[in-house]
Amino acid sequence: MGEYKDYMTKELDNGTVNINEDVINTIAAAAIRDVEGVVSQKNDRKAIHVTLGEDVELVCGLVVVYGHSVVEIARNVQKAVTNAVESMTGFKVARVDVNVTGISMGKQG
Repeated sequence: MGEYKDYMTKELDNGTVNINEDVINTIAAAAIRDVEGVVSQKNDRKAIHVTLGEDVELVCGLVVVYGHSVVEIARNVQKAVTNAVESMTGFKVARVDVNVTGISMGKQG
């Protein structure tokens, strides 16, 4: 049996659009990969938790490149994720919590 997933629903003039939490997760992962100083990981999507309610809430775990400002990167991730999710889905992002889970001594990639 498949795992139950939540959907956000947007009412349109001639019907509805249902957006699965996995779609929002994918959008957030892509936005995070584009932030300078963040190390791209093989399982980026597993490091993101999406909560759907009246608005979207996300918790993002990430690894940053040594030498970059952790606080600045976190702020940039919050902005990038919020902008991407809101512009692609039309849903409001209430919060993006960033958990820095490690520092990479290598290069961004």
